[in-house]
Amino acid sequence: MCESCGCGDSKLVPVDVHERILEGNDRTARHNRHHFEEDGVFAINLMGSPGSGKTALLEATASSMRDRGRFIGAISGDLATDNDATRLRRAGIPSLAITTGQACHLDAEMIHEALHDPPWKKLDYLFIENVGNLVCPAVYDLGQRANVVALSVTEGVDKPLKYPVMFRKADLVVITKIDLLPHLGGDVSIAAITDALSRVMPNPIHIAVSARTGEGMDAWTRWLVATARP
Repeated sequence: MCESCGCGDSKLVPVDVHERILEGNDRTARHNRHHFEEDGVFAINLMGSPGSGKTALLEATASSMRDRGRFIGAISGDLATDNDATRLRRAGIPSLAITTGQACHLDAEMIHEALHDPPWKKLDYLFIENVGNLVCPAVYDLGQRANVVALSVTEGVDKPLKYPVMFRKADLVVITKIDLLPHLGGDVSIAAITDALSRVMPNPIHIAVSARTGEGMDAWTRWLVATARP
């Protein structure tokens, strides 16, 4: 949990202070959104647990989108390393790391500072790979056009029920690592996961993918292209 904002914990940061933090964040997010819209960049807040497959999904996405003549970049947030951004750059994806220290999420000001680096203006899509967490990232608007949650089959079927705010705010849930389903036993299935999603998402939309085998990637890239249309 962040010591600076408390992420809604009134025992750590008073409610009125937290509300002022969010108001300031929302102002900066609106400014970011204006930049994205002005330059025709579709920004996506990609959220999910550590190990949910966010980085692998972006690696596979870059390849699929290049085939469609579209190009992606990323801003990757983590507490202590730039490992994800380095990995993405090796895959040919322009990427910038934000190391947050003790902050369990990215905020709009962090993104605004990252936008001073001009190469993002040449992209079709900018993925903001948020800090691995199923709680705090859902609270902070970054100026994105869409919220996507990566949920791996290895996390079990109950995560949407345990962390409803994250999934309630999602425009899409990408169920990842489906190539591992045969190894997880009968209790874990796409049907069980989607049933949990249907209980918390106002408009349940999901796509099941394997970044390793490519299964589902066509559906995912079609969603990206269709959603980015004005």
